[in-house]
Amino acid sequence: MEKLTDAIEKLPLVDHHVHGALAGAVDRATFEVMITESSVPAPAGTTHFDSQVGFSIRRWCAPLLDLAPHCSPEEYLARRDELGNDEVNRRLLAATGVDRYLIETGYQGDATLGLQQMATAGRRPVHEVVRLEAVAEEVARSGADAAGFAATVRERLADSATTAVGFKSIVAYRHGFDVDPSRPADVEVARAADRWLREVGTTGTARVADPVLLRFLLWQAVDLGRPLQLHVGYGDADLDLHRSNPLLLTEWLRQVQGRLDVLLLHCYPFHREAGYLAQVFPHVYFDVGLALNYVGARSTAVVAESLELAPFAKQLYSSDAWGPAELHYLGALNWRRAMTRILGQWVDDGEWSLDDAVRVATMIGSTNARRVYGLPES
Repeated sequence: MEKLTDAIEKLPLVDHHVHGALAGAVDRATFEVMITESSVPAPAGTTHFDSQVGFSIRRWCAPLLDLAPHCSPEEYLARRDELGNDEVNRRLLAATGVDRYLIETGYQGDATLGLQQMATAGRRPVHEVVRLEAVAEEVARSGADAAGFAATVRERLADSATTAVGFKSIVAYRHGFDVDPSRPADVEVARAADRWLREVGTTGTARVADPVLLRFLLWQAVDLGRPLQLHVGYGDADLDLHRSNPLLLTEWLRQVQGRLDVLLLHCYPFHREAGYLAQVFPHVYFDVGLALNYVGARSTAVVAESLELAPFAKQLYSSDAWGPAELHYLGALNWRRAMTRILGQWVDDGEWSLDDAVRVATMIGSTNARRVYGLPES
């Protein structure tokens, strides 16, 4: 157990889906909303610190800020303010043991560190993952007309593919996976773009949710052949959870097999379904990121379930941390602790050898992501 613990603790992780850490200080109310997938404050008389993630922050992050484990939320936030956001970022990011970050830049970027800022704060290399919907929305805001919309989106995505390591879609949020899996015809795309651009002109808000345009974006990613990340399962209240079951993607996955690698992100509570898809389709991979922060002390159970069916070469590590650097740290901490406990038990029971346990932890924590995204070894 000591050898396994040491190997997993020293493993340089690749966080294959993550966002920037906080760019500046926030008040308590804002911080509390950032440590939940809810977008609203806790009910009066309650606090979001009374949750698995809140308890984890007080237990595991507090010592890194020179506080006793299990200090009160008030003590923790006061110390956080005293140190300043930059120092908190430095301490917590350094403690993750992450070797490189694959940063998705399409969500509320002004509130978080950009690519170069994240590289400086974390002192590790970063790579960009481009959100498909964000590109379409930039094109809409630029004044493109319906006739030129598709060509402009194609051009911008192709430009992005020269530097980004992959793309990401939030079709699960914007419509659901119960979308027509077929490639839309050009005339369908033009009609849908016309409707949407008229709406953008009227409302001043560019939020692509038309299922034809979402399908168009997915198929552009297929054509470019870069790894494509898809949000699956657990998320905020903007999501209809039952429509984000990855099994709804089965026919689309059949159609794109051999064209690109598809990475199912987070997946809770559909991580067993994701494991099935990763087993039966050679181009499907998955992780249980995001959930690990929010299930906290129960992360061992979730990781154990993710190891039941899927080949170990088809699983990756991610934190999906956004905002407070506590989430970047806890994602890594919870994954390492869970893997150590699960694999350690299997080694103790004689089910696995120590060498195999270390090898599998290394695959999931690092080498699988390096292979899929074409990353350097160090």
